[in-house]
Amino acid sequence: MYEIREETVITGQTAAVWRVVTDVAGWPEWDPHEDVARLDGDFAVGSTGWVKQKGNPGAAFTVTEVVPERRWATECKLPGGTLWGSNDYEQLPGGKIRCTRTVRVTGPLVPLFRLHFGRRMRHDFFRTWAALEARAAAVA
Repeated sequence: MYEIREETVITGQTAAVWRVVTDVAGWPEWDPHEDVARLDGDFAVGSTGWVKQKGNPGAAFTVTEVVPERRWATECKLPGGTLWGSNDYEQLPGGKIRCTRTVRVTGPLVPLFRLHFGRRMRHDFFRTWAALEARAAAVA
């Protein structure tokens, strides 16, 4: 298993952030990494969707956890393994939110993720959080 975990603090309210992140079809409008995203159903455990990030092939995913305004997680099947990711939001005093992203990869693609994708993913989390902060402010 290979795990990446990063966190940052952004300005905002979790209700506004939650509205943005649960609008899966809208991800490409604000997230600098997304080309196409869709969710086949409600933003709920068991719902499936499809996402294509810029420069990467598209992939199906399943929502595996939802705690409104607090946490959501998805899982994507990989050849012989899985890619699981969680997104946590903790409201802090002063209109701040602690954002934590955890990604776990299992299976034979672990070395590829460790050597090629890991560093880029860590850096990209911060670009996505900055974009999320701006979009949440616009919808608040």
